[in-house]
Amino acid sequence: MTSNRNPLYQTALIAALSAGLLTLGFGVAAVDAKPRKAAAAPQAPPILATDWIKVDPDNLLVVDTSRGRVLVELYPSIAPKTVERIKVLARRHFYDGQTFFRVIDQFMAQTGDPTNTGAGGSDLPNVPAEFEFRRGPDFPLFPVTADGPAVSGFTGAMPIVGQSDALMNVSATGTASAWGSFCSGVAGMARAGAPDSGNSQFFFVRQNSTSLDQKYTAFGRVLTGLDAVRLIKTGEPVALPQDSMTRVRLASDLPDGEVVKIARINPASAYYRFQIERLRDAKGSDFSVCDVDILTNPNL
Repeated sequence: MTSNRNPLYQTALIAALSAGLLTLGFGVAAVDAKPRKAAAAPQAPPILATDWIKVDPDNLLVVDTSRGRVLVELYPSIAPKTVERIKVLARRHFYDGQTFFRVIDQFMAQTGDPTNTGAGGSDLPNVPAEFEFRRGPDFPLFPVTADGPAVSGFTGAMPIVGQSDALMNVSATGTASAWGSFCSGVAGMARAGAPDSGNSQFFFVRQNSTSLDQKYTAFGRVLTGLDAVRLIKTGEPVALPQDSMTRVRLASDLPDGEVVKIARINPASAYYRFQIERLRDAKGSDFSVCDVDILTNPNL
């Protein structure tokens, strides 16, 4: 069969199809003349006044250092004996003037030794290890990741890792193993080789150091002042002059007229959930609880 179409027309039609200028469907040709608009990025929900949680002043450690003030929220729910020891020593003014004698860049800053050698401590007996705790169904955990038998999330600002709710439900005690994870700013109890050798020394991790998980007791987290922690002079040991803690007090024990308060955002709030999901999408399979920043407000 022969065609009666003009050969020049056929050549132009073939060229247009090859260039993507025409699309054919059911014998109809169409020209895509208007570019499509990109979908608008979803907007974060507003932060509501009810999204902020005021930190209990009896669990707020005010650490004044030569580099600035550091506010640490203590978590007796995961390390009760360790937190009690920190409180007792703070109320004795034991930590005032003590130096950061061992500081490793990209890792941690250690303090709390009156001998400044790493071998000293208080006159109190050692504290037993609290590397893990048992989490029941009433434990306030906001989950961030769940991977089979494991879960991670937050209680307050403290990152928590441990066994999933599914394992909790089949446990004889109705609980699951969990532990504080050493993300940036987490405070841990220093110790010697024996697990139960913690006494007075503690450290702040300057960068994510989750290799310490289940090997050291995590008892608190820096809410503000991590920049000051990261400015502390490094060394093993630190050469003189050393940075120091000039004063360590619980916010509830500060003198009359000196009020320190801070609020942190509820991790279950719509705004925070939105930010977590956005981070999860950006990081993909590399996402972890340590990627989530703490949001605080000192004005409440």
